[in-house]
Order: sequence, then structure tokens, then C-alpha cells
Amino acid sequence: MNDQRSMKTEQADVVIVGGGPAGIAAAIAAGRHGVRTVLVERYGFVGGMSTAAMVYPWMTFHTESGEQVIRGIAQEIVDRLKERGGSPGHLRDTVGFVHSVTPYHPAIYQVVAADMLQEAGVRLLLHSFVDEVVALENRVEAVRLTNKSGRMELRAKVFVDTSGDADVAYLAGAAIAKGRDGDHRSQPMTMKFRMRGVNLERVKQYILEHPEDFYSKTPVAELDRIPLTGVSGFYSQWQKSGIPINRDQVLFFTGPAEDEVLINCTRVQGLDATDAEDLTSAEQEGRKQVLMIAEFLQRDVPGFERASISAVAPQIGIRESRRIIGHYSLTREDVVTGRKFDDVIARSGYPIDIHDPSGQGVAAAFIEGDGAYDIPYRCLISSNIRNLLAAGRCISTTHEAHATTRLTPSCMATGEAAGTSAALAVQVQVDPLSLPVALLQKELRQNGVAI
Repeated sequence: MNDQRSMKTEQADVVIVGGGPAGIAAAIAAGRHGVRTVLVERYGFVGGMSTAAMVYPWMTFHTESGEQVIRGIAQEIVDRLKERGGSPGHLRDTVGFVHSVTPYHPAIYQVVAADMLQEAGVRLLLHSFVDEVVALENRVEAVRLTNKSGRMELRAKVFVDTSGDADVAYLAGAAIAKGRDGDHRSQPMTMKFRMRGVNLERVKQYILEHPEDFYSKTPVAELDRIPLTGVSGFYSQWQKSGIPINRDQVLFFTGPAEDEVLINCTRVQGLDATDAEDLTSAEQEGRKQVLMIAEFLQRDVPGFERASISAVAPQIGIRESRRIIGHYSLTREDVVTGRKFDDVIARSGYPIDIHDPSGQGVAAAFIEGDGAYDIPYRCLISSNIRNLLAAGRCISTTHEAHATTRLTPSCMATGEAAGTSAALAVQVQVDPLSLPVALLQKELRQNGVAI
């Protein structure tokens, strides 16, 4: 029997927990700086919500006017995908909610990301679940994980939580927030699925004939010139369907195959993604909703008459759960006013997009000024654990601001910043909070980050 006496112990410089888009970018950034970097992932593949939950496409690298504000490793991943035939690059969003979307093939993304991690010298530990954190005097000393080899302890100088659910921060006793103020309810979870055999020309023709049945910002006049990338609407069909799901529209995105779409319509509300029983219930409910929606689409939605389910996500998609309380929490006002910060480490042009935790709709708030807001470095640093950084979905924000920072390109950007910070902190022998921000910003700019 394995116990603590037989636990294998390894030393690294930087340990990153969570191999999603943020963790991938963080590990590549840290590894390229020559520090000993370990990336821990619970599944047998990397990609996080982009692969395990089929969150698709990536939205968005640009402001509403078309300025690209997310570059660096995130753009490099897109470029590598394009070289492998795994993405067409950035395309116009035909839903009309943002300027661009970036379709990608998840199987190719898994390989491209793993290749880039290997090239950066990152040690990747798959099938490994962190279930304990050793923290002493406001510092993380080690994370302990379980995998097929038994128990393992990873010790490091700096730790980066890219778990999505702030698992490391929670286990370390870091200050944590969850959901919205008051009732702590989070945005609903969604089980994504794909359908093949969709007649997208028929879909497009219906949009042209019935523009009033779709999202008001749908660029109907441009649909004869640009590829159809996403659809939000079919309001009348949804209203007549009688489907007992608390939403008001059909939403899907096209690709990666020509007759394929990704359906984003299920909605599981009122459950906590960090509670095992709730998450179990959410998975079961989400899969029931998938069958219900697929039948509705085949029966009532033009273009889906001959379509069928081709894939269902391995796990339900989680928009929101725990997040750290950092030295600053980004607010709704910061986002909508396009606030600039002296300690900026990433920018984003994605609007606030809150799927109501208990109601039917989606609340949106768009960014003023130049269409982008800054994410300050202080949002990445735990307020009470000195050597713990966060990136991706669990950075320090309010519930409202989280509804934009949670999007994949933003997660990639904060991931690169956190990984770069962790490596520099190791090299200059300081805690992340004491790292000169100007040094971090200089390094990010040299690596193509748009700040």
C-alpha cells in the first residue's frame, strides 16, 4: 500500500496545475525561460475546456473594430494550427456578438499543444489529480497528486493555478470567491455536442429570408460574402418547442467539417461545479438535454432535417466556479470603460457576457473607448499565498468581470503572463508580488504580447 513514507518526491522550479488553454500557455512561457517546469493535468490529454468540454470556437482575439489585442503564445498556437490544417485562422463572427471567432480542430490542437510543451522543455504529467497542497507560513511548499504510479509530491518555488476551479488555491487556504455576490450562484453549465449532416446553405437561406428571427447584430447583409461561422436565433422555433430548458434561443457554431456544427444550447442551472454530487447531477442532466435538443433541431429547424449527433463532450462545460481573491479584483466598470492599468499584463476585447445563474437570458455589456480593457498583474497574485499565481478562469475578478476574462483567448493571455512571471520570479529569486512589473512587461512585449 502506498502511504506518505513511500511517496515519490520531485523538485521543480515552477509547477502549473491544469492543462487547459491557460495552463498550456503558462507552461510554454515558463519552459522557454529555461526553468524546470512541470504541468499537471487530470485527463489523458491537454486542452481543458477546449477539448474536454468542446468549448468552440475561440472568442475573441480582437476588439469590435477589428484590432487584435491578444497575440503572443496564443497567436503562435493559432499559426501552428493553420500550418497543420487545424484552423482557418480568425474569421468574422456571423452571430455578430464579437468581431472574430477562431475555429480549430480539437484533435489537432491536442497534438500541437503537446508538441509546443515538449519543445519548451516542459515535463507533462497526464492522468494526475492534485488532491492535497502543503502550505506553510503563507507559501505553497508542494502539491501532492495521485496517478497510476501512486502518490507523488511536487515541490517548487512558484506555483500557478490554472485548474479553472482554483483547486490549488482552495486546498492551500488561499482567499477564494465563488459566483455572484449574495447567493454565490454561478453561471450555468453547458453540455456541448456536435452534429454532422447539417445543410448550412439552407440555414443561411433561412436567415436571409427571416432576419427578424435572429440576434439583432447578425450581419445579414454580409452573409453572401463571408462564411457562416455562427448562428444565434431561430427564436420562433425555440418558443414553440416547449423544451423545458431555461433559455430563449438556438446557438451554434460551424465546423470544423463543412457539414458540422457545435451546439451550445443546453443549460444546467443552480448546481455547484466544485461539489461532486452537484457535478454528477449536472453531467447527467446535460446529457439528457443533448438528446432533447438534437431531436428538436432535426424536427423543427431548417437545415437540420438530415443531421445527427456526431460527438458529445467528455465533460460538461463550466463557465464559473471558484476564483482567487488577489491584490486587485477586476470590476464591471473596469471592463465597460476600457480601463487602463499601469501593471497591465494582458488585454481583451470580449464584452461582458453573463448567462443568468437562475433566469433565462444573457446579459451583455460592451466595452467603450478603444474597445479593449486591461487585465492588471495584481489579479493574478493570491492576496495571502505569496508564491501562488492564478491564470485563466480563476483569476481575481468580480462575478461580472469574470464573464469576459473566462473566455479562451483571455485565458491564454493571462496564462502566458503567469508563466512568464513565475519563471522570472525564480530567476531573480523573489516572490511574484515583488517581481518588478516593468521587467515582466518588457519580457511579454519582447515575446509579442500586445500590451
